[in-house]
Amino acid sequence: MALNIDTRGEGDAMASINVTPLVDVMLVLLIIFIITIPVIVPQIRLKLPTATNVPTITKPGDVTISVAKDGTLYWNTMKLDNMDALKEQLRSIVTLNPQPVVEIRGDKDTRYLYVGQVLVAAQEIGMRKVAFLTIPTHLGVQQ
Repeated sequence: MALNIDTRGEGDAMASINVTPLVDVMLVLLIIFIITIPVIVPQIRLKLPTATNVPTITKPGDVTISVAKDGTLYWNTMKLDNMDALKEQLRSIVTLNPQPVVEIRGDKDTRYLYVGQVLVAAQEIGMRKVAFLTIPTHLGVQQ
């Protein structure tokens, strides 16, 4: 607030408020709101699924493919020589009705490349039910 006092002796005081800083703050707030509103409001309307951590029970007919840290593959407990052997095993079960679930069980330190190759092989053969086996976090033990 500025106070202008006339020194000539007329005695009238003139008071004025400088509104420039107020306008600056309001413009900055306006710009912030203009920028952040599109981020807050979703641009594409989707119904996202909800996730629940329900433990699944392995059925006797399900197949477990284990991937060791070095990329070695196991069909249930049988060691497989290579990816072609895995594909042969998958071809033998793809026509079963109902189709068994392929459960991929990868070592914690396995490179994703090895797990991804198993996933791609299952997809190429036509397996429709693929699951990843993990240890529930509340157990926290390594099998």
